[in-house]
Amino acid sequence: MITVTGLRERKKQQTHDALSEAAIALFLKRGFDEVSVADIAEAANVSKPTLFKYFPTKQDLVLHRIADHRHESARVVATAAVPPVQALREHFMAGLTARDPVTGLNDHPQVLAYYKLVFGTPALTTRLHQFMDDDQHALATALGGDLAGELLAAQTVSVQRVLSRRNWEAIEAGQRAADRYLDAVTEAEIAFDGLPLG
Repeated sequence: MITVTGLRERKKQQTHDALSEAAIALFLKRGFDEVSVADIAEAANVSKPTLFKYFPTKQDLVLHRIADHRHESARVVATAAVPPVQALREHFMAGLTARDPVTGLNDHPQVLAYYKLVFGTPALTTRLHQFMDDDQHALATALGGDLAGELLAAQTVSVQRVLSRRNWEAIEAGQRAADRYLDAVTEAEIAFDGLPLG
């Protein structure tokens, strides 16, 4: 049985998702810099204060999809029964198999359009790097928070970024995800083999 609180939370999530979808549709059609917050509020049939209640910045309307993965590496390490690098390697490999957009190995047209918007808009790229820095800090903390943990977190996050970017660039250049898969796995194996065991 769904409680009143449960219904309220579900309604908030539906509003959150609807606002983001309306904003992303406008951004893809007209460009991020050409769409105002007022345009988004009007398209979503809400007031600007309501919009800001759900999304503090215009960038957050786009990047909440990536923010949903925030601190994921730290969570993987914290709950793993295997050494950290092995856990992160297995997690990344599972993402490749599942065609998780975070790995860059996804050729769905909407995913491609989304990443083209993010990587082609300086304000979004800057915000994305802030998320990545925050993730790196969280991972370093999960790895002990000392120098060794910080260095391993920096190396691991760099590996994930490079692999994801290479996959996305291959897909963007016209390669199908299915055709890229074996190369993506091989590159991931090479990259993770180069990391300390942690």
